[in-house]
Formats: sequence, structure tokens, C-alpha cells
Amino acid sequence: MTHEVIDAAGRRVRLPAFPSRIISLVPSITETLFVLGLDERLIGVTRYCTEPSASVAAKAKVGGQKNPDLKEIQSLQPDLVFANMEENRREDVGALEAMGIGVYTTYPRTVEQGIAMIRDLGRVTGTEEKADTIALPIETAYREISEEAKRQKPLRVFCPIWRKPYMSINRDTYIHDVLQTCGGQNIFAERGDRYPKISLAEVADLESEVILLPDEPYPFHARHLVDFQPFAGFIPALRTGRVHFVDGKLLSWYGPRIGESLRILRALLLF
Repeated sequence: MTHEVIDAAGRRVRLPAFPSRIISLVPSITETLFVLGLDERLIGVTRYCTEPSASVAAKAKVGGQKNPDLKEIQSLQPDLVFANMEENRREDVGALEAMGIGVYTTYPRTVEQGIAMIRDLGRVTGTEEKADTIALPIETAYREISEEAKRQKPLRVFCPIWRKPYMSINRDTYIHDVLQTCGGQNIFAERGDRYPKISLAEVADLESEVILLPDEPYPFHARHLVDFQPFAGFIPALRTGRVHFVDGKLLSWYGPRIGESLRILRALLLF
């Protein structure tokens, strides 16, 4: 038995009512599927799917997000592949569809959409009850934290995602909404590019009060603080010691970890 669903790309996708051979091309979705109890039905993941570590180690690896091994995916005979409109390439999704494989794409760009995705995955996989159980406390945490954050003046935050060249994020990104939810004002929110190239001189001009240096997609480490030394007297975050090295999953992984991520980031962004 099959049913038709509409995915984040607005595509009508025909999928089995109870998919039993699932492949995930998105690390955060992989984690969500395990939390939904789909261990036995999840047959393949990317090499970047790292959580939960013990569980993903036993799954077939099908390449990376941007370069999946399409022949390997086809050989595994999946009846459902999960992808993301930003993390995966449109041409790969099209190639899988041409093989007769159903692909459901996601594209959360806000915290609310990230939470809603949990329920979407539940509906697609027939695990609605479990999805509701996961989503409800996260929704509560989201409401409480966002309301608390609205009662304070937001802190100006610089959050790079790359180095050489330095790149950050604008308002049309999931990371931006995470920061805003937790009481941060993204200093590059109004840039036209979603992931604008920026200079640290601009960070100084915009007087960033907090700097968050994640370990993914670029692995920032303490040795990279030397980049900021020419601006030590001009960036408030450097003067007050509000430079934090953080787990990148706090900022960019949606799904069951959202609630705890918001609590951790909120503590870093208290005025």
C-alpha cells in the first residue's frame, strides 16, 4: 500500500504506507530516525552521520551529503530516502527518483520548522505517536526560552561558519533563528547572501558582544583566536571574554536535540 505526501520542496512523493528500508542523507535526520525507534528499518546513512555513534557504526555508508554513492544506494533497494534541500544536491535527488526510489526532502529554516519536522518524519514513517512524545517537551522549551529572551535586550552575536574566507549567516537560515530565539542579534542578519563572506574588521565595526565559534562545518579551535588579535581593542566580546567554542550541532542540528541546544545557548546569551 502506498500514499502520497507533499515534501518541503512542494513535490508530490509516492511512498509506502509503512517504509521498511530507509536511507538518510542528512546527519540530523539520521539521529531523529533512531530516536523515533527506526533502528531496524534504517539501512543506510552518510559517512557524516555520527549520532548516535554506536548505532550508525553498524549501518551501510552511502557516501556524503554532496556526493552520495548512488549505485550503492540503489543496491540497498530502499523504499524511502530522506534528503534536505540545502545539504543535498537537486541532481542527486532527481537521479534517485529516476531509479524509482522515493525521496522525501526537508528544509527547516526556523526552530519551529525544525520541531515540526519531527512530526513530519513521524507521519512519513508511521511513528506519529513517538514523534508527538518527542516534540511536545521541545515545543514547551522553545516557548519558554523564546519568551524569556524577548524580555531582554538582545546581545550582538558573531557566529562564523567558515574560515579563509570567513563566512557567517544571514536571517534566512536555521542558525539565525536559533540565535534569535535564545536572545542573540545576528550581526550579519541583513546581508543579501545566506552565507556571506565577511571580514573581522566588519565584526569590529558592528561591535559584536558575543562570539560563538562552532566545531562544524569549520572546526574552529583556540589557535584561531590569533585571527582576532588585531581587533582586540575594538570587539566587545574580546574585551569581556565572551568568546565561546561550541558544539556546532547546538546551532545547526534540528530534531530531538533542539530543546537541550536552546537551553545551552540561552545560558551563553544571557545579558
